[in-house]
Amino acid sequence: MITIKTLALQGIDSYEIAAEVDVSPGMLVYAVVGLPDAAVKESRERIKAAIENIGYRLPERHIVVNLAPADLRKEGSSYDLPMALGILIDSGQTDLAREGYAILGELSLEGKIRPIRGALSRAMAAKNFGAKGLILPRENAPEAALVDEFDIIPVDTLDDAADFLAGKLDITPVTINRDELFNESATYLVDMAEVRGQEHARRALEVAAAGGHNIVMVGPPGSGKTMLAQRLPTILPTLTFPEAIEVTRIHSSAGLLPPGQALIATRPFRTIHHSISSAGLAGGGTSPHPGEISLAHNGVLFLDELPEFRRDVLEVLRQPMEDGAITISRASGSLRFPSRFMMAAAANPCPCGYLGDTRRRCHCTPLMVKRYLDRVSGPLLDRIDLHVEVPAVKAEDLKGIPQGESSAVIKQRVEKARRIQQDRLGEDGVWCNAAMATRHVHRHCQIDGATTDLISKAITKLGLSARAHDRVLKVARTIADLEGEKDILVHHVAEAISYRVLDRYWE
Repeated sequence: MITIKTLALQGIDSYEIAAEVDVSPGMLVYAVVGLPDAAVKESRERIKAAIENIGYRLPERHIVVNLAPADLRKEGSSYDLPMALGILIDSGQTDLAREGYAILGELSLEGKIRPIRGALSRAMAAKNFGAKGLILPRENAPEAALVDEFDIIPVDTLDDAADFLAGKLDITPVTINRDELFNESATYLVDMAEVRGQEHARRALEVAAAGGHNIVMVGPPGSGKTMLAQRLPTILPTLTFPEAIEVTRIHSSAGLLPPGQALIATRPFRTIHHSISSAGLAGGGTSPHPGEISLAHNGVLFLDELPEFRRDVLEVLRQPMEDGAITISRASGSLRFPSRFMMAAAANPCPCGYLGDTRRRCHCTPLMVKRYLDRVSGPLLDRIDLHVEVPAVKAEDLKGIPQGESSAVIKQRVEKARRIQQDRLGEDGVWCNAAMATRHVHRHCQIDGATTDLISKAITKLGLSARAHDRVLKVARTIADLEGEKDILVHHVAEAISYRVLDRYWE
């Protein structure tokens, strides 16, 4: 019997699998056991054709492949290559001179090796369980080579893999310069300088980025809400390398890593349509895959036309917005996906979208407006710190507006504010002002009597809810951090209140 080491992918994590191959005398049988799914069971035909098309033969004997441990479900086609090599070695058609390698790859009928999902997670797991190196498709090699001090052997065909294990072919392990790759990949295609006008909304996005606050922008169609949201990731702090690895693992496990790209070094921006299902948002499947919530990890999740989303879909957001992770339970067990993201949302002020627009007349009644905005639940709004009006701007007015600050300039201020927050909150495991609990607000957001009176008057005159009190203080703390002020001053609170005037729509 021959044992070939390979790896299973569950969620974004990977586990060691032993492909035990036994070719023995007896009636012609080809059996795969160990909880294989349909793709694994169908490997027989792929393996038979691949072996014969490179000049070997599938033994007309009793062939049994056991994928151990048998209580872990095996999915996908990445087991093709290790099973085929096990059959060739155990039937004496090739040798195993190089031992200790984990092996992954899907076979084509002509013996070529196709790429797989989750190469980075599997390479990390292979190194952890002590494999000498990892043999995998050439397309996946740069991604897997992000794992330091570990041999990544790229192969193009089944023949190459067999000859390498037999010692007949030498293949140079793939290596990459991680710093150089990270710097090359950390480039955005959009910039805040492209946004003209909307100074209030631009400032609100800077405050949101500096404190990690969720934000909703309300305005008529064409006012630039989506354009502004698309540029929010460009002013967030630069991804660290460990964060980039996390993002890459998630996208690779979902099969969404762009071809030819080994590392995602920019913050994700995921736009979701209001027709999305709960499973599409949270992740799902018999063996759950990451949903949009996890794909936005360390980045921005953008919900366009917020009131159009079904309420049950929006409620899915509550747990990950609170915990930074989402747990999906199935009969076979539970999987936990990271999902720490900033939420940006856009909403029309009414069903027709033109309430308050000076260019077009709104025909919605107050009751229609209330019913429309009431589709967004109070508990979800509790997790959105900034509500911003984005009025329409006439095209002719834009011609005289100078170009705004670039993303790079704004990002410098944001990163400075984040460093202040880390110094203040890091010991408590809080990563930004938006994540402060009530005890942190009481400790770090103290205000004087005049500022307290201002908040009280705002609650009374502007119709702000009592729950808006702490959110105003969090945002004021962020504004003070942007200015480098130790104390929260009156004008910080006044600006924070200006980002809450839309509470009246939802009260």
